[in-house]
Amino acid sequence: MSRPSRPSRPPRRYDYVDSGPAIYVDSFATIRREADLSAVPADAERLAVRMIHGSGQVDLAEDLVVHPRVVAAAREALEAGAPILCDATMVATGVTRSRLPRDNDVVCLLNDPRVADLARAWGTTRTAAAVSLWEPRLAGAVVAIGNAPTALFHLLEMVLAGAPRPAAIVGCPVGFIGAAESKLALVDLAAEHGVDIPYVTVRGRRGGSAMTSSALNALAQEAE
Repeated sequence: MSRPSRPSRPPRRYDYVDSGPAIYVDSFATIRREADLSAVPADAERLAVRMIHGSGQVDLAEDLVVHPRVVAAAREALEAGAPILCDATMVATGVTRSRLPRDNDVVCLLNDPRVADLARAWGTTRTAAAVSLWEPRLAGAVVAIGNAPTALFHLLEMVLAGAPRPAAIVGCPVGFIGAAESKLALVDLAAEHGVDIPYVTVRGRRGGSAMTSSALNALAQEAE
């Protein structure tokens, strides 16, 4: 069997940086130059930089809400081998496995065969229904919600109903319906219900899988 031919590079017509390491270094330097990180806790600066990198929006720093213990709590949990529970496959796929300190499980149960029936029975989204299946692994886990506001609302309702508490929540669902409200509920959880779970979120409609997995990668390892 003949070996496939090696492709040739097309003639270069544009002036751009094409070194992967250089792109990372220049990107993070640009973020630090352009973003106002003064309101971010000192140990969360790299978390903020990664989230801005994942969104391409330096003004994201203005809307970040970072619990003072989220970096320490998430990192301690991951160092102890805790799983990462994700609402969406895209969030799970975006986790850089080499950054995980204990080869931690990265779990998304959206395609579990039980989900569709639960969603129909409860009249909710499949993503929210899948969150209920996290309960056996929820205690001390790191939760990452970057897609569905209903998933974040459902998680908070579970916790308020007595479900085990995760070690930390990355709560950045994106969207026009319920996204801002679900994140506000997360921010207000301790003040309104006395449940203090470390978290990071972003006010308003912005969020998404890339931003959420970027946050996870920062929490998993201090190195930028």
